[in-house]
Amino acid sequence: MHPFRLPPARRAWWLAFVLLLAAAPGPAAAAEPDPQRGAYIFRASGGCTCHTDLKNGGPTLAGGRAMPTPFGVLYATNITPHRQTGLGAWSEADFIRAMRRGIGAGGEHLFPAFPYTAFAGMTERDLRDLWAYLRTVPPVERANRPDELWPPFGWRFLLGFWKWLNFAPRPFEPDPARSAEWNRGAYLSRHVAHCAECHTPRDLSGALRPELRNAGTPSGPEGALAPNITPDPETGVGNWSLTDMTWFLETALKPNGDDAQSLMGEVIEHGYRHMTPADRKAIAVYYRSLPPIRNKVQAPPRSEGAP
Repeated sequence: MHPFRLPPARRAWWLAFVLLLAAAPGPAAAAEPDPQRGAYIFRASGGCTCHTDLKNGGPTLAGGRAMPTPFGVLYATNITPHRQTGLGAWSEADFIRAMRRGIGAGGEHLFPAFPYTAFAGMTERDLRDLWAYLRTVPPVERANRPDELWPPFGWRFLLGFWKWLNFAPRPFEPDPARSAEWNRGAYLSRHVAHCAECHTPRDLSGALRPELRNAGTPSGPEGALAPNITPDPETGVGNWSLTDMTWFLETALKPNGDDAQSLMGEVIEHGYRHMTPADRKAIAVYYRSLPPIRNKVQAPPRSEGAP
């Protein structure tokens, strides 16, 4: 029956129902990406220094940096918005898929040296804002250099099987039993800053060893030692105070006055020192809460004649 042919009482109820539906809020529209906020996420990730060949004065984020690994040498890619040699032809969806699933714009699997295994837990908002920021950096025409990996580690078609064994992407889930500060530190450490990707030894397939997560490795980024950052008092940072840890993330200075070297120093200089004191403290709070792992990490002996 047509609503206007209903009895007056029922017609009034029907009109009231329609008005309530019209007044009900619809699904919230996604906020427009914020490149300024994305710049902060960029710094919190360490400033993406792997994508700049700082040692040779390379253009910012234009790739070319050699990253030695036990499987051969990888070369960082150009992530400026240059249309031919960078990410200029990528869409926002392409970028989010690469960050969350390790798949490039052409559908190719990406090597896990690009830490999508950590980035997969980032929020949609952080990823969209980060992409908006990357679109604002100056485009640089610089072709990507082919990787030099030994067979079979350079065969991309095998990465699908590697992901099936080692990669289960899932969003960050806050721990309701922990404080907001701890959860913020956990999110930043595990996903945005991706600390474990550098400070955890890998197995023969290149996957992180979960039993030694954050416990250090002699084969860190660029072949350098990555120390144990669990709160073990003898082999890790168990003797560091909360102030020591936050000060280190701001200045790269250790409690003994020594400073961070190589990539870690760059990550602090171009990334973590630009974070808010609250976020640096949250990271320190999170790391001081982890179970200590006894793992003494030593640099491999140099061969004769090495500098």
